[in-house]
Amino acid sequence: MKKLLRNNDSAFVPVTGLTVFAIASGYLMSLIPLSMASFNIDTVYASWLASAYYVGLLIGSMMIEPIIAKIRHRLSFIVFLLLLMATVIALPFFPHKDIWLLIRCIAGVAVAGIFVVVESWLLIGNNPKKRAKRLSFYMTSLYGGTTLGQLMIGYVGTQGMIPFIVISVLLLLAILPPLFVRHGQPPALSHQSLSLKKITRFSKPAIVGCMTSGIVMGTIYGLMPLSLSQSHFNTDQVGVLMAAIILGGMAIQPIVSKLSVMVSKTFLLAVVSLLGVFAVGMTYLSEHYAVMIIALVLLGMSSFALYPIAITLACDNLDSSYIVSASQVMLLSYSIGSAIGPLAAGHFMLQQSIMFQHYFTSQDNGLMSFFFFVLLVTAIYMLLASLNRKGRVLVS
Repeated sequence: MKKLLRNNDSAFVPVTGLTVFAIASGYLMSLIPLSMASFNIDTVYASWLASAYYVGLLIGSMMIEPIIAKIRHRLSFIVFLLLLMATVIALPFFPHKDIWLLIRCIAGVAVAGIFVVVESWLLIGNNPKKRAKRLSFYMTSLYGGTTLGQLMIGYVGTQGMIPFIVISVLLLLAILPPLFVRHGQPPALSHQSLSLKKITRFSKPAIVGCMTSGIVMGTIYGLMPLSLSQSHFNTDQVGVLMAAIILGGMAIQPIVSKLSVMVSKTFLLAVVSLLGVFAVGMTYLSEHYAVMIIALVLLGMSSFALYPIAITLACDNLDSSYIVSASQVMLLSYSIGSAIGPLAAGHFMLQQSIMFQHYFTSQDNGLMSFFFFVLLVTAIYMLLASLNRKGRVLVS
């Protein structure tokens, strides 16, 4: 720890704060759809609340860079954590769907700030291998914390004020590392904005990968707990199944870190997308609890691997001064997908896509069919993009 703290570019503060934040966030994500009924809010609005949060994430991703440039990473981290804590405290005091929509939108802005601060803090530096390693460290901490948060559904519950108090205390604890450790943040660089022309030159697979990650992750957090609870799984089982998704995502991070410097990142995006397709296929064969745990671990590996691969692909050959802007663009892409995902999945489940309606008719398979379709299309795109790039290299 001392070595970390002495390092001018230390990962200790952002990763420690992020881990505690992730515990709170993981619990909150599942708590909101599961607690709606106890606050007399119709669960039909679960997808709208999820999308409101991701709209906030989208808005936040476009306005974070000037704040970081003005007050730097450490203070920005504290401010955004405090804003998120305020939204958590407000929820049980204003149990109305319209107010919750607004509060969740503001929460999305706060979380966008937290993500851009931490990602840019860890990605600043011109060594691609170091970036991949630090991002793997970041994702493992994020998903490990989120897993613990999901398990709190069974231990703390989803009813009354207590869950919201617990989450608020956790967010307060997350503020302590940046509050008391005043050194270790990146040096004050002149952050360069990316023009629209430069953004259009970004790797298209990187942008598509971030958007797909947003679509899948937004739907998992927004609708999966409710979908599982409406099936034959009890509250404790829902917590374990959600934790299984995140444990899968955490387990694959070291593998992704190593593979991303060994093979084409675009091809790697295709492989992890196909892994998700395989995972969904398992749920079609059986909805037994043990099978679902294995399938959701694999789905977690697939969906949680997309974002880190895509963001390192986007940052390849980028100067450090552009990293904050690049993080914003990637978060923007993720946020667009996240805002669309829950609403598109809800519509998909109601309409039962023509492609699947003759074979799968249950609500659960409707959600899984949505994941199947999105990940299969992404895998095909990434394979074509990988082959196209290989063809251009051979021609060159």
